[in-house]
Amino acid sequence: MKSKFSTRDFVLLALLVAVLIVLGLVNIPQPAGLSITFNMIPVAIAAIALGVKGGAIIGGAFGLISFLQCFGILGYSGMGAALVGISPFLSFIQRFVSRLLVGILTALVYQLLRKRVNIHLSGVITGFAAAFLNTLLFMSALVLLFGQTEYLQNLIAGRSVMAFVIASVGINAVVEMIVAAVLTGAISAALHKAKLIRA
Repeated sequence: MKSKFSTRDFVLLALLVAVLIVLGLVNIPQPAGLSITFNMIPVAIAAIALGVKGGAIIGGAFGLISFLQCFGILGYSGMGAALVGISPFLSFIQRFVSRLLVGILTALVYQLLRKRVNIHLSGVITGFAAAFLNTLLFMSALVLLFGQTEYLQNLIAGRSVMAFVIASVGINAVVEMIVAAVLTGAISAALHKAKLIRA
């Protein structure tokens, strides 16, 4: 793994942040204040192309954008606005830290795969992992940090936590994982062909 970023790496990071900003503005709203988002795709690409550091940077940028959306900056999150009203600090942890960890863990997944399977398949699995980890960590942090609040208890509405999570992100998660897997696989193969990713 490279210890320093090249100029090309910085350009790729800047492009991925720009893509994150655009994707942040085109979320597809769903019930319960959540939305379908494809921001984990740039996170997966950074993790593949730039390793743990790149995954952490773009994962952190995703988390920061997600937190800013609680205030109507670079998009809007209804749930985020409600949660930041309860605790800005916990909202930051839930939105930023979970996405930072997605970037780091996704890079580790790719590192485990890259010598074992071909570049396209490793990209597909890494994209899937990014979307899966995003859902897992985001919802886990939501339940752990806000599960006892009146706001979340009203959303849970007497169901089990697992039933609430499935009802809240069931369709979202499936769509995100499929799209992230397909697009990350295709993009990573193209970047490898352009020699922007080492095998």
